[in-house]
Amino acid sequence: MRNRLTILLTAGLALAGSAIAANDPSAAWSNANQMVLVTVPDWNTIEGTLRTYQREHGDAWHEVGTAQPVVIGHGGAAWGIGLSPPQHDGPQKREGDGRSPAGVFRIGEAFGYAAHADTAMPYRALTATDWCMDVSGTPLYNRIADTAKVGAAALAGSSEPMRRDLHVHGDQAYRLGFVIEHNPDGVAHGGSCIFAHLWASPTTGTTGCTAMTPAVMQRLLAWLKPQAHPVFVLLPQDEYARLHNTWHLPAVQGGR
Repeated sequence: MRNRLTILLTAGLALAGSAIAANDPSAAWSNANQMVLVTVPDWNTIEGTLRTYQREHGDAWHEVGTAQPVVIGHGGAAWGIGLSPPQHDGPQKREGDGRSPAGVFRIGEAFGYAAHADTAMPYRALTATDWCMDVSGTPLYNRIADTAKVGAAALAGSSEPMRRDLHVHGDQAYRLGFVIEHNPDGVAHGGSCIFAHLWASPTTGTTGCTAMTPAVMQRLLAWLKPQAHPVFVLLPQDEYARLHNTWHLPAVQGGR
């Protein structure tokens, strides 16, 4: 009888948790106390605005710092796979579409070309043998890995060298950045290797990442704290206006 009661109680708690999550879409990021928010005018525009917010123990969000320009994917934005509930009214992120994923995502490790960076986030010092796997259906899809450790065959076909300065004519895009945890389970064709990184120019789109000036990136990395469980949010303005109440997002006037 006691075991049966324990099972019933556990099942009841699980159902209650599911009900809470269903009624509160923001439950998946309720422990987040830092937010990097990017809004864009519409699904197809590459220029956006980045703002940063923080809160204490789930209280109201308040803005810190000043709004800054960013650029996103050259194809615009599309709904991604992250913490936020699936959305079906709008484009859906697919591998190779040049769109940046929209929604709410955990912020993962920071990375860069230097041995160290001014950040409390976990930091990966990139090497010439680090690649991000963008070949759908492979075991390491959507993961950064080192060919010196996993073998060149495991990353065969990847077009995403992380030391772009060594492999792509001195490119500085990944000199400093962090992982946006889109499609963390590696759903086939769901999109891969989504980062925040340095921009080429304020009018040059990315292949699906969010890019900014070195000064903005340095400020973000110095501010982000792993114990604050930071999240990255990207939404077109109309979607932001529609969702900011139910997702408990900061009240940004007009989503701008």
